[in-house]
Amino acid sequence: MDAESAINKLLDGNKRYMSGKLAEKDVGSAREATKEGQHPFATVIGCSDSRVVPEFIFDVNVGDIFVIMNAGHCVDTLALGSIEYGVEHLHTPLLVILGHEKCGAVTAACQGGPCPPNIAAILEKIRPAVEKGGVDKIEESVVFNMNVASEEIRRRSEIVRDLEKEGKLKIIEMKYYIEDGRVEIKKKFFLLFCKGWSYGRN
Repeated sequence: MDAESAINKLLDGNKRYMSGKLAEKDVGSAREATKEGQHPFATVIGCSDSRVVPEFIFDVNVGDIFVIMNAGHCVDTLALGSIEYGVEHLHTPLLVILGHEKCGAVTAACQGGPCPPNIAAILEKIRPAVEKGGVDKIEESVVFNMNVASEEIRRRSEIVRDLEKEGKLKIIEMKYYIEDGRVEIKKKFFLLFCKGWSYGRN
């Protein structure tokens, strides 16, 4: 499957999810088929919000997508290594950064205030997006946070840059809307925040 086919498959699944008419799935057969290995068609890094479940949102089966989740879909070393495993070792032609409406992590970063050290580390990762979106504009900051993630992946991963340059990988940003269940591909990139960044830096 190429990247465009993978995108269409995700969007078709999302239409079914929105309608409430999910495709019938033979989970048992899928489980059996993946005993010897996995062959997902997309890698997805998303936010670990209990309302945002990629397998449901895109109406896919066992083994279809390789998912990495953490609060605010932050790109740390562990997430980056997982992404590289998906796009290089599993050969997924598509990498999706999945942000979502009403993101609690982005909201907390906008509101500021004291919090436990480990949670503070998450909010610090999101702060560059908030500085561009504005503390009073949570949804704008959500989009900027997707931009921050995609550009940090490119900046820090030679593997991702090479695959994208060779045309073997496509990176897209999608926003999930909790109100109606739709996903929307974000086509406008806000890259002013990364002025001066070098892809060679870590």
